[in-house]
Amino acid sequence: MATKNIVTGQYVRIEQTPGSVGERMLAQLMDWVVQAAYVTLMLYLGSFLKLDPSPLVVILFVVLPPVFYCPLCELFAGGQTFGKWVMKLRVVMTDGSKPSLSACLLRWLLMIVDGPLLAYCGVLVMLVSHHNQRIGDLAAGTLVVKLRSYSKIQVSLDEYDYLTRNYHPAYPQAADLSLEQVDVITRTLESDVLDRITALSQKVQAVLGVTKRESLDEFFLRRVVRDYQYYALEEV
Repeated sequence: MATKNIVTGQYVRIEQTPGSVGERMLAQLMDWVVQAAYVTLMLYLGSFLKLDPSPLVVILFVVLPPVFYCPLCELFAGGQTFGKWVMKLRVVMTDGSKPSLSACLLRWLLMIVDGPLLAYCGVLVMLVSHHNQRIGDLAAGTLVVKLRSYSKIQVSLDEYDYLTRNYHPAYPQAADLSLEQVDVITRTLESDVLDRITALSQKVQAVLGVTKRESLDEFFLRRVVRDYQYYALEEV
């Protein structure tokens, strides 16, 4: 089964297994049952109590809850609807974080394309996409992953093979760097352009307020990245 490797902002790699097409369809079917049951219950209560509600009340308490059921559950219930909870699935962003409001809404809106109204185009896309993503997932930048893989995170320490318990960071100020800044350092080191490495080394020293102890600018920058990773690992 295909897996999806993500890298968090702390450079920790997480391996997740996307939910299968069958599992997702079963979860969706359960959610439709829940939505239908809610509407049936509300209509039954209204009939049993002999209520004559206004159209506004019907819209607010009968129509809107099932309509917004999926995006609200995914946003406030950790990426899970009832069906996904039963099937042990969860919606996450492609970087492993919780789905954002915009992502949940976009996934919901594109159910018009993915769902039965357009002959389940989303199922066809899931069958050909590498991580079983429907059109809404691709547009929103989300994945539906197996909960057991998400909760039992397998952390790869490849990036930390040189960080032992006896490792002592040389530049504690590196902890204050942003992920974007570390990315710039990493890309510059990969470029192997000496002038750029020297210029960036001077810039990093100025930003951190330190003086490099290493003989070469390249060694200094690599030590800064390692120190950043050391402090990031402490937060995991």
